[in-house]
Amino acid sequence: MTHYLVARININDREEYLKYSDGFMEIFSQYDGKMLSVDETPKLLEGEWTVSRTVLIAFPSEESAMAWYHSEAYQTLAQHRFSSSDGDIVLLKGF
Repeated sequence: MTHYLVARININDREEYLKYSDGFMEIFSQYDGKMLSVDETPKLLEGEWTVSRTVLIAFPSEESAMAWYHSEAYQTLAQHRFSSSDGDIVLLKGF
């Protein structure tokens, strides 16, 4: 079953965040995920959207999503994201 990762990120330090984004695809490409969207200017239809960046990723299974997220390589790289941004990340079950 496809699982979708949604990340809502507020970037506080673009220079430090760039270290994260520069290394992201090299690690991500090893885990069967598919980038569906990275958007900093989404079209708001209702409510408020107060984040700098929204990311949507599809994984073929929960296991592949969790293998990527918890991998040592990704968690090491994510330290740049942790120190340069705040965010909310969820994993959603598809149909």
